Amino acid sequence: MVREILRMKEEQRAVILAHYYQDAIIQDIADVRGDSFELSRRARETDADVIVFAGVHFMAETAKILNPDKTVLLPDMNAGCSLAESAPAHLFRRFRELHPDHLAVTYINCTAEVKALSDIICTSSSAERILRHIPKEIPVLFSPDKNLGRYVRQRTGRPMLLWEGVCTVHEQFSEQRIASLRDEYPDAEVIAHPECEEAVLRHAHFVGSTSALLQYVQDSAAQRFIVATEAGILHQMKLHAPGKEFIPAPPDNQCACNVCDYMKVNTLEKLYLCLRDRRPEITVSDALRERALLPIERMLALATADEAEAVRIIAGIRLPWRAT
Repeated sequence: MVREILRMKEEQRAVILAHYYQDAIIQDIADVRGDSFELSRRARETDADVIVFAGVHFMAETAKILNPDKTVLLPDMNAGCSLAESAPAHLFRRFRELHPDHLAVTYINCTAEVKALSDIICTSSSAERILRHIPKEIPVLFSPDKNLGRYVRQRTGRPMLLWEGVCTVHEQFSEQRIASLRDEYPDAEVIAHPECEEAVLRHAHFVGSTSALLQYVQDSAAQRFIVATEAGILHQMKLHAPGKEFIPAPPDNQCACNVCDYMKVNTLEKLYLCLRDRRPEITVSDALRERALLPIERMLALATADEAEAVRIIAGIRLPWRAT
């Protein structure tokens, strides 16, 4: 199957993008591996005719929004996201209607419909930078991850109204079991994704996006890490920091590590079949794509903008908000 996947990829001028939470073999044969922000950026830049997105639905949908003329395939349409499901578009629209004077910064883990109702999209790696660009006098709605929102609110010191959504993977880490691991491995550093609950983050030596966690273990002098995020990233950590030890933080059940069931519905066989059959294919209507594209483009621009450019971008956002 690997040989056939690579053959068909070349034949179809396809590129395989894989999130760090995919199975190791899918990460290994992918052309690009990354977190949500890196994959969004690379999807925008690719010159391939076909994008095969080994991730979850909202990621492939974002790739289609950025590349309307390309074929975007997702190995399994059931690869969803608990955060995206926690914010149905009709309820998010109502949230905005109740707070029309608020600027809506929305985590990329959401549907195209919710993106279209937002002002700026962000990722865990860009959220703090984007929020620091927004003047303090402009009130902000942050959705849908309340844990990431709470973390960024603490980091920036700015008030925000938070949507009450959570990532089921990061919510399940057990503070008690992490504390026990710290007692067992006193030399280990705890590193955590900001989607984790506040009680878990208090134990962390470092908090960051998936890509930031990967970079941190390479730069740190520590030789042992307790890793509080989805266990798929451990594959890349072992490749990039050989000789160091990585201990997956356990969830609040009898499992040894925490995995995202949505991510794991993608398999090597499904990757092979989607290239062979050119389906399942992601489609987004032109009207929805145009509305969802603008807040994504603002995210990509603000991630590297200087202060003057950021002021210009934010000044272009029309408030109070009106549904279209």
